[in-house]
Amino acid sequence: MRKVESPPDSTKYVNEAVEVLYTDSFRALVTQINEEYLYWDKVKYQPVPEGKSPKLLWSLVKLSRVQGKWLRFGKYDFKFNLTNSIQRALHEFDLHIGGHLGSDNLIPSGEKDRYLISSIMEEAIASSQIEGAVTTRREAKEMLRKNAKPRNKSEQMIMNNYMTIKHIVNVKDQPLTLDGLLEIHRLITHLTLDNDNDEGRFRTDNEVNVVDATDGEIVHVPPDHAEVPALMNELIDFFNDKNQDEFIHPIVKGCIIHFMIGFIHPFVDGNGRCARALFYWYLLRRGYWLTEYLSISRLIVRSKAQYARAFIYSEIDDNDLTYFIHYKLKTMTLAYHSLVEYIQRKIREKKRLIQFHRIKGINERQATIIKWVFDDPDILLTVKEVETRLGISNQTSRNDLVGLVEMGYLDILEINKKTKAFCKGRSFDKLLKKKL
Repeated sequence: MRKVESPPDSTKYVNEAVEVLYTDSFRALVTQINEEYLYWDKVKYQPVPEGKSPKLLWSLVKLSRVQGKWLRFGKYDFKFNLTNSIQRALHEFDLHIGGHLGSDNLIPSGEKDRYLISSIMEEAIASSQIEGAVTTRREAKEMLRKNAKPRNKSEQMIMNNYMTIKHIVNVKDQPLTLDGLLEIHRLITHLTLDNDNDEGRFRTDNEVNVVDATDGEIVHVPPDHAEVPALMNELIDFFNDKNQDEFIHPIVKGCIIHFMIGFIHPFVDGNGRCARALFYWYLLRRGYWLTEYLSISRLIVRSKAQYARAFIYSEIDDNDLTYFIHYKLKTMTLAYHSLVEYIQRKIREKKRLIQFHRIKGINERQATIIKWVFDDPDILLTVKEVETRLGISNQTSRNDLVGLVEMGYLDILEINKKTKAFCKGRSFDKLLKKKL
């Protein structure tokens, strides 16, 4: 990522800026810039009236942003603005990802558990990939479905994220405590740190900096380690909505919690994964149920440079959190549309599954398993994988697979003395031709 240029001193042009602030040409341009909440590195290339400079335009932009909402954590001041685009996005999210009245309209009630398992896997994989985990989605999903033991650090990161998100789903209605926060960190970093003693505890020195992965340059120096406990206690109170006199939209608040973990950097490692996990937990706690089904990190993976710049812009421009909030809402919007497309695709696939339901003597789950084998003849299935993929009990999974073996659709393959897998049966094609 290229180095972010510091903005010019806007106060040098403040007198001239006040004179032209309400002229039509500048007012329209500033409004347009704030819709996307552009930083200086984009503002300086915007067309300005003849004889006027980009630095004057930046001064105007800064003046227009001065009336933001202010927050303080410890000795650090932050602010944010609710732009038109942010308020528009928040309204759409309130309509679509909060409340319960329309939940069955988007996700069929009988499919919720199955979609939830898939989305948790996607989020676990993507959140790990942001932090450098190297594996394919297919390999990672196969590991999670089979509940296989991780073979390396990348797979361990993914398994940890998966277990952490499942933990959060179980405790989502509970307030955050210090012990609860440290447990999240312990779960998310298990067996992935250089020193196992750093799991589930705050950093005890100032050796941690945020660096650019491409050139090693320091892009953020976190607060002194001695400040971390007090800062995190304030953030826990913020998470638990202790200040009832001040209202901040829950999604905006979730974004701020995410940013503050990155800013404080309370742990030796795993800060990014913890930040995304707390964002996820906070929105679920505030009733945004569809968050469980959104893989926001999958979109962040595709825009890692923008993700990093959103942090840097916010800090370098007087701790203006709007840059990060704006980026986060854009990824949430993309994640929501991606989910809608995914569900519509799965509904179409289910309609194609109907032909397998016509097979006499099998249940709906077994029809699904037969379709998996039909789509991927080389697939190897285990009891645990089917249990995970279909969201059923271990015994039900075993009964369904054994039943398909007895009917000839599957064969048993001995992997080792303890593990059996189920593969395409020798009579599979013949049976399907006869039954369909």
